[in-house]
Amino acid sequence: MAVNGILGIKLGMTQVFAEDGTAVPCTVLQAGPCVVVQRRTKDKDGYDAVQLGLVEFIKPQRVNKARTGHFKKSNVAPMRYLREVRIEDSKDESKSGDRVLVDNFKIGEWVDVTGVSKGKGFQGGVKRWHFRGGDASHGSMFHRAPGGIGASSFPSRVWKGQHFPGHMGNEQKTVQKLKVVKIDSDENLLLVRGAVPGPSGAYILIRRAKKAK
Repeated sequence: MAVNGILGIKLGMTQVFAEDGTAVPCTVLQAGPCVVVQRRTKDKDGYDAVQLGLVEFIKPQRVNKARTGHFKKSNVAPMRYLREVRIEDSKDESKSGDRVLVDNFKIGEWVDVTGVSKGKGFQGGVKRWHFRGGDASHGSMFHRAPGGIGASSFPSRVWKGQHFPGHMGNEQKTVQKLKVVKIDSDENLLLVRGAVPGPSGAYILIRRAKKAK
């Protein structure tokens, strides 16, 4: 199967010891099992992709009529988390009902992980944009303020994209080129080196790395 991605849940972080005794920090991901809910074709939709659904229990009353009909048409059980994943090979014969498992990946492979980062609420410029801040010495009246935001003569306005205090986090982020350290097919677990966006229990999308050599 040429589907190069899988849906999952971030379970938390741990460490794995390499053969030389080095401790490798890893994120534990529950990767799948997933089911193909819909197939997109270039002739009909303009591109080749599959709509994947993460297999997990969901109460029927939690699914609206539109999604109920969508799942019924594909003859699959209702699912909470759906995402599209592109297909590299247009001749791939993936169809609704096919299973996508963690076995699609291999140890040593590079992956990109997409998730929603932790929400930090309203934050100032020092935390949000890593501003240095002013002196903390006696007599200083400039500590964590943003400072100048634009000259008066030119441009006589605030520059577009000026860094200000505001809402921080809760945005879709992608961490690229994480190495697969370990795979547990029985428990649908995938361990990658490094950290991925979001808190424990968050939904994530795992794809083969675009920039891997």
